[in-house]
Amino acid sequence: MPLDSPITLPAWAALNDLAARMQGPEHHLRRLLEAPGRLEAFSVAGGGLFYDYSRQRVIPAVMDALFDLASQRDLVGSFRRMVSGEIVNTTEGRAALHTAARRLDQTPVRVSGRDVMPEIRAVREQIREFATAVHAGRITGSTGKPFRDIVVVGIGGSYLGAAFAAHALAEDARPGMRLHFLANVDIHNFGRVVAAIDPEATLWVVISKSYTTTETMANALQAEHFMRAKGLDPARHTVTVTAKGSPGDDPARPVLAAFHMFDFIGGRYSVTSAVGGVPLSLYLGYERFEALLMGAAEMDQHAAEAPAEENLPLLAALLTVWNTNFLGYPAMGIIPYAEPLARLPAHVQQLNMESNGKSVDLEGRFLAVSTGPIIFGEPGTCAQHSFFQLAHQGRPFPIEFIGVVQPRYSMQDKARHKDVTNHQELWANLVAQSRALAVGKPEGTPERRFEGNRPSSTLLMEDLGAINVGRLLSFYEARTVFEAFVWGINPFDQFGVELGKTMAAGLRRALADQNAGRPLPDDLDPIARFYLRTLAGGRWDQI
Repeated sequence: MPLDSPITLPAWAALNDLAARMQGPEHHLRRLLEAPGRLEAFSVAGGGLFYDYSRQRVIPAVMDALFDLASQRDLVGSFRRMVSGEIVNTTEGRAALHTAARRLDQTPVRVSGRDVMPEIRAVREQIREFATAVHAGRITGSTGKPFRDIVVVGIGGSYLGAAFAAHALAEDARPGMRLHFLANVDIHNFGRVVAAIDPEATLWVVISKSYTTTETMANALQAEHFMRAKGLDPARHTVTVTAKGSPGDDPARPVLAAFHMFDFIGGRYSVTSAVGGVPLSLYLGYERFEALLMGAAEMDQHAAEAPAEENLPLLAALLTVWNTNFLGYPAMGIIPYAEPLARLPAHVQQLNMESNGKSVDLEGRFLAVSTGPIIFGEPGTCAQHSFFQLAHQGRPFPIEFIGVVQPRYSMQDKARHKDVTNHQELWANLVAQSRALAVGKPEGTPERRFEGNRPSSTLLMEDLGAINVGRLLSFYEARTVFEAFVWGINPFDQFGVELGKTMAAGLRRALADQNAGRPLPDDLDPIARFYLRTLAGGRWDQI
């Protein structure tokens, strides 16, 4: 059955009318926040997190229309069909079962009649056994040294999510274990990684579904040459995370272990698969990784079962649609007031912008509405001293603040600046910034006035344990998917990354010709010719 454009839905027309009403001064956030019970009416707890949207530019009528939109689009039903194994990645003919990767019960999940859970459980058990053997010293490098450095060789979804989780949980790292990421084909990334490791105690984790990703293969080749130059056997220092039967799963190219990826789990949704499971289990211990799975599974269940009014990721997705399509905000900031979550904005950038940065719907029709807001962020309070001038007095954009109630460290009581602890100072800023954005300061000289009426939400988590990090991870995944379901787009393909890669292939061949002493192709465009000649030693200041 063809999917109608969202603009044809009755709720969409109602929201258009409400957006016009919200421009009036009586609906300025300064006025809205004066209403008694505002927080109670516009906040909800669920899935282990708390979500406060009282400082969004919404009134009950707006939320009712957004809930109507959720019903008319059958968002919860669509999510349930996704987690049950229905083919929702229609352009590639695949299911999207990242949620199955963290199921710890015995419930079957079927794709085209086949239960995929036995394979998922088998890979998890393989990860557990391998990590345990490494930590016990039963698996070592070619000189017998225990592994202490883990280098993840992968790009995009093969590292961003794992990097976020590893940074968030760094205090839980096993003693002596260090985790490094080699993502960029830029030789500086490689050079800095190898300068920081003990080669004899390093395990290289090469992650690529096809085992053909150009940047990853170039770095894997560099790593192999590096190991051989150090007198090490690469087969004793390498594991792969790849699709079954890929070149990285070839018995003719032996490695310590090959862990399988599945075509129904896309890279940016793969943190809870072997993509994140292998490096995180080595770095943190398998038990911590399993706790991450438990938290993600809890939020998955919440997203699939909670009604729209109580469903955290669904509420957040509806507010994204409201802010993007009706209030006209093109961007969104993610500001975690917790340094361990510093890598979250980069992960969500890829997760959301690669998923929802689309120009056609599921029927191949050009979209009549904007999708995929620009996402960026930095931890508070550093963000306040970076781009909050724009947030308060320049072009407005919604912000999602994230607060952590219990910090990892307790030494803050030893020194109190202005009679408060560091964590209390952090929270004073967290609470103040969201209020300042909302209410502003209308009096004063023009350069000291703040118009306010700038929306934000606040997401709270109790602590930075693995369960809560898993909940946060799943929250953003589910939110991304719910947004896509509203817009009628496919959040599981990413053809937009292909064109530049195709063009790079042609330039790569031209560079290879240049390396071999052959002339550059005659049909090379003049701008590209300038850059390739500059790389070969030409004068860039003489065009």
